[in-house]
Amino acid sequence: MKKFALLFCCLWPLFAKAAAPLEAVQLYTQDELLALIKKNAHLSRVKLDDCQLVQDIEARAIKMGIPAYQFLFGDMLAFGVCIDKDAERGIYYMRLAAEQGLAEALEQMGRYYHLGRFVQRDLTQAIVFLREAAALGNLNAQLRLVDLFNQGIGSPADYEDAYRWLFHSIIADKKVHQQAQTALALLAQKMPASVIERARKPI
Repeated sequence: MKKFALLFCCLWPLFAKAAAPLEAVQLYTQDELLALIKKNAHLSRVKLDDCQLVQDIEARAIKMGIPAYQFLFGDMLAFGVCIDKDAERGIYYMRLAAEQGLAEALEQMGRYYHLGRFVQRDLTQAIVFLREAAALGNLNAQLRLVDLFNQGIGSPADYEDAYRWLFHSIIADKKVHQQAQTALALLAQKMPASVIERARKPI
């Protein structure tokens, strides 16, 4: 009897923890979700929240057509986070978010077409998506777009815009700032001085 009592005392905290109900997780506001997406922390947050919000996320993506939630739901499907993996359906929802002008979705679709991830490699499509994201101020898209142009991919007619967007970006990270400086210096070699001067003028 003493052994049973001792065992019960030792195991009770485990039983109590298992039986304790999960705390209800509040659905992210649009601003909170966009901030998570910008930090690439959206999938980690869904997992940290014990996958409690899947139905709410799905409803806002499918029924309400909110771009940030379409992007999140698409990413969850593509990588099988808290839901059965379905890359084709995931890309479909990411593309819907991109078509509604969500810069992060545009950048991600451009990156996927550039790298050939989930989709066939298509540099023309990559530049279309990256150009839109870069125009909306997405730094990752701006860097990738300039790098593509520096490799001789794309149209010289787009060089000025790409230079302007990256040149006027505010970059706090020193390493990324240096990366941007190097990329801009290379792109400048492909343009007349008058075009560079025009691109550098305050927006």
